Amino acid sequence: MGEVHTQEIGLNGIAVHPDRLRALRPDVVDELAASMRESGLLHPILLLPRSVGGIGYMLVAGRHRLEAARKLKWVSIRAEIRDGLDAVQAELAEIDENLMRAELSAAERDLHRLRRKELHEKLHPETKHGTTGRGREKSRQFGDSIERFTADAAKKTGTSERTIQRSVSRARKLGEDTLRQVVGTSLDKPEQLNALARLKGPEREQVIERALTGARVNVAAEVKKHKRAEREAELAGKITALPDIKFGVIVEDLEWDFQVWSRETGMDRHAANHYPVAEGAHSAAELHERTEDRFACAADDCVLFMWTTVPMLAVAIDLMELRGFRYVSNYVWGKDRPGTGYWSRNRHEILLIGTKGKVVAPAPGTQWDSVILAPVEEHSRKPDIFLEMIESYYPNVPKLELNRRGSARLGWHAWGNEAKSLPKGSTPLAEAGVAEVREA
Repeated sequence: MGEVHTQEIGLNGIAVHPDRLRALRPDVVDELAASMRESGLLHPILLLPRSVGGIGYMLVAGRHRLEAARKLKWVSIRAEIRDGLDAVQAELAEIDENLMRAELSAAERDLHRLRRKELHEKLHPETKHGTTGRGREKSRQFGDSIERFTADAAKKTGTSERTIQRSVSRARKLGEDTLRQVVGTSLDKPEQLNALARLKGPEREQVIERALTGARVNVAAEVKKHKRAEREAELAGKITALPDIKFGVIVEDLEWDFQVWSRETGMDRHAANHYPVAEGAHSAAELHERTEDRFACAADDCVLFMWTTVPMLAVAIDLMELRGFRYVSNYVWGKDRPGTGYWSRNRHEILLIGTKGKVVAPAPGTQWDSVILAPVEEHSRKPDIFLEMIESYYPNVPKLELNRRGSARLGWHAWGNEAKSLPKGSTPLAEAGVAEVREA
């Protein structure tokens, strides 16, 4: 592609096109200058005789080397002069040299490959996708010297065709403007660019704005958050569209009948002193039979948060499974003072998590810590911070709290003999087929 000869060229006679594909990096110039000071120029720059006026040369490849020479106050630099190239061929030569030699970032490589494809198909329009003959057949039809873009680029830059295909596809989805924006940011990595390409509109713009401030943005995690939010909203829509009132989130604080050594002397701190308990129901099977009707309002896709004390842990997990929920995890409420206990003075309670159907778990990176510290309030009342956590996971899914003490929380339905009504206009739960309903 044109004749080549090498000679020393004065720096003042070399022009640089202002709209170059690769941005100049001062740090790279500094590194090259240090290397060239010690070892000289290892690779000559590539120049094209200027067509306008016929005086001087236009830089094709080697911008950083040229600027390093200027930084070192060199008068001239060794250059390859290539005659007979038009503007498209000259730009292709620059791109290939950058792809082979330069330490390009992921976004810069995508930009180079996208532009290279445009130039290749401008020179050889018959190789465009969708024209007569494809792949190997096309190469044979037009001759081995005219190859499809990926084959030509792979041969000249030493990269696999599959890598080039993925890079160009990603660049097309993101667009040149977006790629130029993210160069040098925390998004300038293949896996982050892949994820960024899956974001659309405002979500993508917000992520880029954060990255441009210097923040380390994990866009792959952001994509998962958005997808999870969409799935949560879809689940909420599915449940609210049902003809009967159903709930996709249920929080239960069961009225345990704790067994004591003596009913005569061991009842001074028993829960029965504060509210009715499930007297005589101690096994999972007995409790399930006693309370099964409460879960008629559970949706097919539902997550259950069940409170249990340490002694009742095994029974609670069995009860959860009898109700059709699979135990998956738990949270711990760390209290500010100890309570009762035979083996230890218990200073924590456990919030079990069980699921049935297709329930969406929290998006990666949004999970709360498994231990939540909160002060003890009136007997059996659980801290609202746990409801705040659940709301952050399921803002749209209908939520029910069983055995709520005090006023129902905004956005929740409440059930229990102590649950207090919210203002007039709230929705009663009687239609859900659950007894002792309070408005919420």
